[in-house]
Amino acid sequence: MTVLSDVRALRALLRPGQRLIGIDPGSRTIGVALSDVSLTLATPHAHLKRGKIAPTAMELARLARLEDAGGIVVGLPLELDGRAGPAAQAARDWAHAIAAATGLPAAMWDERLSSTAVNRFLIEQADATRKRRAELVDQMAAAYMLQSALDASRPD
Repeated sequence: MTVLSDVRALRALLRPGQRLIGIDPGSRTIGVALSDVSLTLATPHAHLKRGKIAPTAMELARLARLEDAGGIVVGLPLELDGRAGPAAQAARDWAHAIAAATGLPAAMWDERLSSTAVNRFLIEQADATRKRRAELVDQMAAAYMLQSALDASRPD
C-alpha cells in the first residue's frame, strides 16, 4: 500500500462502516487511536512499545481486522513554523514502511503540539500524576491528531 497525499483521499477508499486508526509514532512508544464507524469521533485506544516494523505492523494489522479499520492516519511532526525537518522525514519513512507491511493505505496529518496540548489537559483538567500522564499521553495525542484529521476531512 501507499501513503496518500491527504486524509480525504484515504476516506474515499473506505467501505461504509470502516474505521480509521490514528498513530502517533513517538521515539519510545506509539500512541494508537480509533475512529468510530461514522468517522466522526476519535478515541484513545492503546500504546505500543516502539520497536521493529514487523511486530508493530502485525499488531496494527490485527487491530485493523478486529475493528474493521480500512486505513491509517500517521502523525507528521512538522516544525513549529510548518517546515518538514528530520523528524517529519523519519515519520514519512515509517508511515511508508507500516503501510507496506500492513497492506493498509495511510495518510499523514500534522500533529504539531498534540502531545503538548494533551499534557496540558492532563495536568490542568485531570490532575494526572507524571506516571499516569506517561501512560496516557501517546494514545491521547493519537486521538487528538486523528480527531483533527477527521474534522478537517469531513465531506462538504
